[in-house]
Amino acid sequence: MINKLLIANRGEIACRVIKTANAQGIKTVAVYSDADKNALHVQMADEAVYLGPSPSKESYLLGELIIEKAKNLGVDAIHPGYGFLSENAEFANLCAKNNIIFVGPPASAIEAMGSKSAAKHIMEKAGVPLVPGYHGDDQSEAVLKGAADEMGYPVLLKAAAGGGGKGMRQVWSEKEFSQALNAAKRESMASFGDDHMLVEKYLTRPRHVEIQVFCDTHGNGVYLFERDCSVQRRHQKIIEEAPAPNMSQSVREKMGEAAILAAKAINYVGAGTVEFLLDEDDSFYFMEMNTRLQVEHPVTEMITREDLVHWQLTIAEGKSLPKQQNELTLTGHAFEARIYAEDPNNEFLPSTGTLCLLRTPKENDVVRVDTGVVEGDEVSVFYDPMIAKLVVWGESREIALKRLISALGDYYIDGVSTNIDFLKRVSSHPAFVAAELTTTFVEKHHDSLFSTISLDAPNDDTHANIPAMALLSLLNRKVSGSNKTPPVWSTAGAWRANANHTETLTLLCNQEEVHVEVKHQRHGTEDAWELSVGDNSYHVKGKLIDRALQATINGYKSTFTYSDNDGVFTLFNKDTHANFSIISASLGDDSSDGNDANFSAPMNGTIVAHLVEKGVLVKKGEPILVMEAMKMEHSIIAPHDGSVEEFFFNPGELVDGGATLLAFSAKEAAEV
Repeated sequence: MINKLLIANRGEIACRVIKTANAQGIKTVAVYSDADKNALHVQMADEAVYLGPSPSKESYLLGELIIEKAKNLGVDAIHPGYGFLSENAEFANLCAKNNIIFVGPPASAIEAMGSKSAAKHIMEKAGVPLVPGYHGDDQSEAVLKGAADEMGYPVLLKAAAGGGGKGMRQVWSEKEFSQALNAAKRESMASFGDDHMLVEKYLTRPRHVEIQVFCDTHGNGVYLFERDCSVQRRHQKIIEEAPAPNMSQSVREKMGEAAILAAKAINYVGAGTVEFLLDEDDSFYFMEMNTRLQVEHPVTEMITREDLVHWQLTIAEGKSLPKQQNELTLTGHAFEARIYAEDPNNEFLPSTGTLCLLRTPKENDVVRVDTGVVEGDEVSVFYDPMIAKLVVWGESREIALKRLISALGDYYIDGVSTNIDFLKRVSSHPAFVAAELTTTFVEKHHDSLFSTISLDAPNDDTHANIPAMALLSLLNRKVSGSNKTPPVWSTAGAWRANANHTETLTLLCNQEEVHVEVKHQRHGTEDAWELSVGDNSYHVKGKLIDRALQATINGYKSTFTYSDNDGVFTLFNKDTHANFSIISASLGDDSSDGNDANFSAPMNGTIVAHLVEKGVLVKKGEPILVMEAMKMEHSIIAPHDGSVEEFFFNPGELVDGGATLLAFSAKEAAEV
């Protein structure tokens, strides 16, 4: 019996395991590093134990230390999650030696599948179909190239010890082979300390389909149907779905039986995934077996209504499988979209920072969010930047896809760059809607998936939301106030002795400046404004409640969620994800003296240059100082004739938004 379970992992998978353990009455122990001392999984567990510094090699990868902590706390079993120690045969052996249950397969099965080359040999003997290729020990270039020439190009070079796309190269012709081989070997050696290579026939339009298998210690094995994981970037999955669309029951059964054959060939126990390439003619080939629970296991849970972590714990206790093959059912369709802190427009480079805004879709029977973070948490440089997994279910693929697109529209994150907008474009792409799935989906549709949006485009969402941006700016300024009482002429109120207050707001959107003419009005007790943007006019009013902007624009009411991250605002709703900042507010009044003029930095940035010397007379409208912010240069302009008394920052220095940059005098300058 498992009474106390240590989860040797972090983030969303640790939280996921804790939920099922709690439901089964099992006490849980979390482990954490310096970076995770306040993490959600630490708060959710019954107990938590410190491992060490933030780098994983000094904390989460220390198998012997984890075993020591587990023994001290009287732990019965360890669940490794995925990643870290989950496919580490040595750690599985350590657990066995210390009479701690390893919630996973035996070390021998992990070792058998740990080398892609060895796995191919085992599968070949077991009769599992393989992609034509060379998996031999002779690693001379002549032998490897000879195999490639014989099977015909294109071919795929793969690191035998690899994963995650490392040490992998496509070779399209004989003349490219030598250079590609050397590059793959270098990358494999750097990543895995091993440059052993496989050569396989490269299928040009394959699908990545994987089978979820479970085996127990009593010789029983079942498959819980399949997942299609074809949509990838850099050989890493983006959106997964179950079941695989347009796959016949006959192919499903054949692939499932082949997966069980693969598992039994290595005396497998527990949860595993057998991955296949499915070709256009319905032929399929073994790729590899992952000896752990997969990131995308929730889509299988959604279509089977089975708790796979519960299955893992049941089998780890030595019990039989909860169900046999004929008792398993497949109902409806499910998608999983991985929410990452990354920039799709910059080669999916990870993004770090604080989650200053985190709003998730409402969870229910058909929408699920698996996460390990809450608002205010930091996405650090030390771990995988996945924020969450958004999972939806529908009675059909069409319904499930509509729910996915809708739920993505309700997912709002600020403080880091995310792939949410990219996921929206993928899931709504006509080819994805039509289930035209291949592992080259992203490359094939690159131009439409990564198209840049111009502010001048007639249907651009950012341009359409400029009135809302301006309204948010005006309302935020009104409620936030200032550290000092501003002159009456500079307030956001509507009062003027003889005329409406008029000003110009300059917003920075998509690295372009947008000038908004603002006339302050009043409707009864409500502030209201008339905005002019180019030839378009808008009557706007609204209010801010918590993080919501309730806007009325030309009589049309809408609600946005918003965030303010160091002066950079973001507006969100189902159709909007617009970033902007306020560069300046030109009040149109010349009555204030130089000391009242606004010489504050419009946002965080860097001083580029002083354009005048102290004490030298400058004319109204002449640039005084240049600063750079958000990859654009901005000039600070003299509001009237006068001179600079003092610059508070030198060229090259960083300044915070709102910092006073200089002292300016309207008095006649002294002769120099």
